[in-house]
Amino acid sequence: MTEHDDSGDKQATEHDAGDSTGPGGAASGESPDPRLLELLVCPLTKTRLTLDRQSNELISKAAGLAFPIRNGVPLMTVEAARNIDD
Repeated sequence: MTEHDDSGDKQATEHDAGDSTGPGGAASGESPDPRLLELLVCPLTKTRLTLDRQSNELISKAAGLAFPIRNGVPLMTVEAARNIDD
């Protein structure tokens, strides 16, 4: 019975994460699981990333790059990233 409760909690967490994007599931409104964001680092500098919710990007200040998040999935390649201007 404990296993059933744990799986139910896990499903609720995943479901809640999907629902937090709002109706329609627009790519710009989806964000990755916060636990995933804690593990991700810049592929170039291996430094922490900052989530910019407004632009739906992960920002690497050290590399000067912004990695887009599409459909809740961070695109962590240099080719997908854009240069940020300060």
